[in-house]
Amino acid sequence: MSLAPLLQASWIIQIHAFAAIAAFLLGASQLALPKGTFRHRTVGWIWVTLMAIIAVSSFFIHTICSFGGFSWIHALSILTLVTLPMAVAHARAHRVAQHKRLMLILFFAALVIAGIFTFVPGRIMHDVAFGGDAPHGMCA
Repeated sequence: MSLAPLLQASWIIQIHAFAAIAAFLLGASQLALPKGTFRHRTVGWIWVTLMAIIAVSSFFIHTICSFGGFSWIHALSILTLVTLPMAVAHARAHRVAQHKRLMLILFFAALVIAGIFTFVPGRIMHDVAFGGDAPHGMCA
């Protein structure tokens, strides 16, 4: 394992990846720790901010191009940017079940499932975790 491939990537990919790693760790702690506390709300706002950074930064990353300069993952970014304010609104209105449902969907779809795909051979995180130095260019 070496961070070199990530540290050699563009600054936007570094921001995206480090925000995703932080969001995953904070999100996992949110799932395990008590809900409704000051700590939960504070970490929750940090998590929402990180998720917004991840989603917005993805629009400047064009390494997988299925549709012009974009891919299916960008649709997930749009969904994230729509779902985040809805989840926050549910929490503020004390609709706990709806808030929990949306936050779980975001955590598992946008971080866990999407994160698994970053470990496919030829991707930067694959090279970080398993070694390698595959070229990681942008779409033509």
